Amino acid sequence: MSYELLGIDNVLLPVGNLDEAVRFYELAGFPVAFRLDEAGIAALKVGGETPGVLLRLDEELSHRPPPWAVPRVWLEVRDARAAASALAAAGIRPLDAPFPVATGWTVEIADPWGNVVGLTDYNKRPELARAART
Repeated sequence: MSYELLGIDNVLLPVGNLDEAVRFYELAGFPVAFRLDEAGIAALKVGGETPGVLLRLDEELSHRPPPWAVPRVWLEVRDARAAASALAAAGIRPLDAPFPVATGWTVEIADPWGNVVGLTDYNKRPELARAART
């Protein structure tokens, strides 16, 4: 290969309504880094890292999951089971109960356009967690 992958720039999620998408993700605990309505985008912060989740307006999307399979984006949290409780308290129903994974636990949510975001922890493998790497 003649190039090197350096890291994630942003993860783009297509949404059908930028205002509604921002409200959904703010309710789910994602702070807005910036919004450019004229460009149809809003960036959500993910921890202290520069890369984030970028919501991109696609006016052809409806409020139903798309007919194609959607990728899943998983983001690290300290405790996925606590995140699931906080989401439920905010009125956001997870796709399923938190489930065990090799590193700990994960809970997934879907926005109104079918984008799936997982919140996963490293409670079974704390040596791999971001806190252990800093």
